[in-house]
Amino acid sequence: MFTKLNALTIIPPDHPLRGKVTPPGSKSITNRALLLAALARGTSRLTGALKSKDTQLMAAALRQMGVAVEEPDDTSFVVTSSGTLDAPAVPLMLGNAGTAVRFLTAAAATVNGTVVIDGDEHMRKRPIAPLVDALRSLGIDAAAPSGCPPVTVRGRGSFGGARVEIDGGLSSQYVSALLMAAPLGDGPVDVALTGAEIGARGYVELTLAAMRAFGANVAQTDERSWRVEPTGYAATDFHIEPDASAATYLWAADVLTGGEIDLGVPMEAFTQPDAEASRFIKMFPKLPPVIDGSQMQDAVPTLAVLAAFNEHPVRFVGIANLRVKECDRVAALAAELSRIRPGLAREEGDDLVVAADPALAGQTLPTSIETYADHRIAMALALMGLRVGGITILDPDCVGKTYPGYWDALASLGVGFERQG
Repeated sequence: MFTKLNALTIIPPDHPLRGKVTPPGSKSITNRALLLAALARGTSRLTGALKSKDTQLMAAALRQMGVAVEEPDDTSFVVTSSGTLDAPAVPLMLGNAGTAVRFLTAAAATVNGTVVIDGDEHMRKRPIAPLVDALRSLGIDAAAPSGCPPVTVRGRGSFGGARVEIDGGLSSQYVSALLMAAPLGDGPVDVALTGAEIGARGYVELTLAAMRAFGANVAQTDERSWRVEPTGYAATDFHIEPDASAATYLWAADVLTGGEIDLGVPMEAFTQPDAEASRFIKMFPKLPPVIDGSQMQDAVPTLAVLAAFNEHPVRFVGIANLRVKECDRVAALAAELSRIRPGLAREEGDDLVVAADPALAGQTLPTSIETYADHRIAMALALMGLRVGGITILDPDCVGKTYPGYWDALASLGVGFERQG
């Protein structure tokens, strides 16, 4: 295991990467399942779960709200709840865990009391106003004066029962947050999109599947709306599939080195939206000239690194939402790829254009990569170091947000590192 590091330099392997790596559980599904189990009366056993900074923050917040969350092993949570959440004595501090902040903001409306949801300096720059406005339209007392956390919700013990409209264009998490809280209403809740666009609609499908597993009755009434009945939730045992976003780094490492990495799960078995990236990864080094990343947003950094070695330039479109992730990922990818080779990538509006240079492979280009405290920038840009010498990842521990074992996984495949503690 790696100890705390300030920087990590990747040593390009001189052989194809081969071996078996088990990706961690899905962060997206784990945090959904934790919340739903907390809203369900009884004991739920969650297996295959991710244990990372984001999910530990969610679990800690639920404990603050009176839910028993036990961890019998490295991939399981056992959640016991009365089916209601209590008002916490102090603000919920959720770091930069976007799913936890958005989901708990809506769930806080079901608490009989005041809940303050806050995060770190990065989270305080991430917008939450559309969700707060939607809650207020339901008569819920919610406020976020800056348009970003902290959020104060004065819950009334129920989610009510009415129609609520939400702009899902900025983040599908707003939609998922409302949907998951809706079964705690006094009557049916209709959740409707104000426009046709929704960031990563596939994540809403993940939400609906998890809700139904915990006993919710939710139906899609048309392309832009859902009706949720006031069923509450029932405790259940729930298995979480491996994280597709994490898998993309390993799939990319495979094709970059001509290797054979066995994840124990075939590409087509993943239900998460980012698994769509596998279709493009298989095309490398002949990625298409235009890739729409709107429905696989977390996979875009991985594909952008592959594009750097592609046979021709690649333009990534539909990725404006990447500007409001853990960092502005469009700007970060353009800056850091161009740090390796000037002009390798650039921003054009909200598009990212990667110039592509197959001749990069085999060169030594000493570069320190800024990671912006963003796990996906760190993990994706590290892949450059599989083909280019001298790539150093600053703040490599930031991968702990979703994949604490990432560096160990690469090492197990034969990747070498120089560590700076």
